[in-house]
Amino acid sequence: MFDVQSVDVLRGPQGGRYGANAHGGLIYLRSTDPVAERNGKAQLTVADDDARTLGLAFGGALNDRETVSFRLSAQKHESNGFRDNPYLGRRNTNGRDETGVRLGVAFGESVDGRLSVVYSKINNGYDAFAIDNSYTMLSDKPGQDAQESVGASLRLDWDSVGAGELTSITAIASSDIDFSFDADWGKDDSWAPVLYDYISLSDRQLDTFSQEFRYTTYLCLFGVYALRLEEDFASINAGDYYDPGYDWADSLFYPFDSRYASTNAAVFTQFNTELGNGSRVTAGLRVEHRRADYSDSDGLDASPSDTLWGGDLGISHDLTDEVTGYAMLSRGYKAGGFNLGLVPDEWRLFEDEAMWTVETGLKTAFLGDAMLLNTSVFHSWREDQQVRASFQLVANDPTSFGFATVNIDGGTTWGAEADLRWAASDSIDVYASAGLLYGGFPGSVEQFPWLENRDQAHAPRYTLAGGIAWTGASGLFARLDMTARDEFYFDVSHNQKSKSYALLNARVGYESENWIVHLWGRNLGDKYYAVRGFYFGNEPPDFPDTLYTRLGDPRQVGLTLERRF
Repeated sequence: MFDVQSVDVLRGPQGGRYGANAHGGLIYLRSTDPVAERNGKAQLTVADDDARTLGLAFGGALNDRETVSFRLSAQKHESNGFRDNPYLGRRNTNGRDETGVRLGVAFGESVDGRLSVVYSKINNGYDAFAIDNSYTMLSDKPGQDAQESVGASLRLDWDSVGAGELTSITAIASSDIDFSFDADWGKDDSWAPVLYDYISLSDRQLDTFSQEFRYTTYLCLFGVYALRLEEDFASINAGDYYDPGYDWADSLFYPFDSRYASTNAAVFTQFNTELGNGSRVTAGLRVEHRRADYSDSDGLDASPSDTLWGGDLGISHDLTDEVTGYAMLSRGYKAGGFNLGLVPDEWRLFEDEAMWTVETGLKTAFLGDAMLLNTSVFHSWREDQQVRASFQLVANDPTSFGFATVNIDGGTTWGAEADLRWAASDSIDVYASAGLLYGGFPGSVEQFPWLENRDQAHAPRYTLAGGIAWTGASGLFARLDMTARDEFYFDVSHNQKSKSYALLNARVGYESENWIVHLWGRNLGDKYYAVRGFYFGNEPPDFPDTLYTRLGDPRQVGLTLERRF
């Protein structure tokens, strides 16, 4: 989020306005634009968990005519990851070490353009699960979650091409991703007298190229989009097991590799028109063809091909000068694909999914736009719903615990949302939002019979957020935020639930023309809460099914200083 200019959150299927398809929503982060005026900032953060972050951004014109400008930003972050490993005598086995660099170059005379280059190097530890669901780890071979990526994009905009504007966006990216973990989560004497020692390692090389052309007029938008993806995957699962009580031993060394490539080609359009009397209609359509080729070292070869479509139809009407009502019907889709690695044979392939949504609501403004209130209700139903299921193929082999995307007949949800923004005075701003969500799997599910009449996974019945911000005339400021969510099911593969929880965050500081300094705190109540949960056996010799959770971060307090120039 360093040197990010804006964040847009768009709900529902997004495929008629942008190049790539988005099934249920889109989060769009825009980096700070290059401008001709020389400016920049330096930022330093220190916090609990030995966290240290240093960021630097600057830019300006590159020529005298100010037709070419640049913006360069870089940030380095290190922290211990809130986990201790007393066996290894280390506090950073789950630590974070992340470096990011972004360069933007904007130019324009006969054509407006922007070249963006991104480099990211992540060398994080992965020691996130403990047998007793605590922050204390006993792994003797902690893993890593590492990635090195480079990407670039070139956007060109031509004004006055006929009655509209022509846009070209070309993007390329390459990532080398290494992931490994201690599959038994323990050390040699953790399971004594049983020998139980497993590890999993994987390497993924991912390359993408995309091209988009978009033509925009006052009434409509038309675009074409193509994406080529190539992926090489290799993994090794290895380990040893010996139970002296039964005089039974087993060893594992399972190498696996695969190659995957896919080509997506799509056409999309968005139409907007005024009907008069404060009414507007929007309509969008997207048609996409996808072909994939897959082969692996287990002898599987497949080349599926699908044609998919989605779109939306909406109407809005100004009921008064302060109140606008709207209604929309939309259809989103997710392509089918493959599950890589060691998975049950019947789960190797999965089909595409479609989601229909009906939504209606009100957008209101009161007190001279000082108070904004938006409300909505919606109903969604999914055809051949894709769900992420967990499994364990061999009871005493933790490396055989994995995940696969599978299809079930479908699911439904009903919900309501409301959000409020209120400028209570020149110095006080208040916000609040609430969401309610019901529904799930209304009928029987052949693969997972326990899902009948159950909620979706990671779908709490309620979510709440609220906060108040104060800004003083002297430059002092303060902010208090609260978020809360109901309990939710961790997975479709079992019926284990989280607990409901609420988190409190705050910051207080001082801002002048050139300086910002603020003291901040996250999870100030030091709440103990789970963000992921898995239910399987990982404790020899009996391997009872047990709920293992990944915990959210505990309380953290820090200080951030920023100098603008």
